Amino acid sequence: MDFETVMQELEALGKESLKKRYINNGAHEPLFGVATGAMKPLAKKIKKNQPLAEKLYATGNYDAMYFAGIIADPMIMTEADFERWMDGAYFYMLSDYVVAVTLSETNMAQKVADKWIASGDELRMSAGWSCYCWLLGSRKDSEFSESKIARMLDQVEKTIHDAPERTKVAMNLFIYTVAISYLPLHEKAVETAKAVGPVEIKKDKKKSSVLNALENIQKEIDRGRLGFKRKYVRC
Repeated sequence: MDFETVMQELEALGKESLKKRYINNGAHEPLFGVATGAMKPLAKKIKKNQPLAEKLYATGNYDAMYFAGIIADPMIMTEADFERWMDGAYFYMLSDYVVAVTLSETNMAQKVADKWIASGDELRMSAGWSCYCWLLGSRKDSEFSESKIARMLDQVEKTIHDAPERTKVAMNLFIYTVAISYLPLHEKAVETAKAVGPVEIKKDKKKSSVLNALENIQKEIDRGRLGFKRKYVRC
């Protein structure tokens, strides 16, 4: 399936109501408003196709960029490719749910995520913390350094309230993910959540929201989901 055909198929799947919702979340034109689930049949036909993914991502069209993440071949992407994709990720649904997710399937995921966390750039930091959430939520506990994840929890505790807004969201999710999906540090993550307390997220032209990792951790424990791991990170 060629680039033009894919763009036509995506446009046909677009819905005005979803387009408005994506715009409310930070997307901007061009976009069609395609539900992620509606992309699955198209993705099954194409499977992995990195050259096509690159063309789609370069359009700047939100739906095409999202679909690029679904059909990308992370194992042939270089660090420079991920940096370029991050340069194009203009809001969190791209940085955290396309770039970070795709990065999490590679062997260089922690190295690149560490660099982004240290960057001082809001969306790169958000993508870095998000990448760790995807990693911890899908890979065996033995693949991580317990002391490193513990240091990251300490870093979150000290810096979350002064972090940029979108980074706060990803850091809060990191505490929750460690507590639920990385059993060696479950108790430390719970203590971190208690120490951090509620996290206020300020939004442009909207009412602030409050995140509470401790409440969400408890809900998952009550559901018996302690130790939960995903089979797949991408759609």
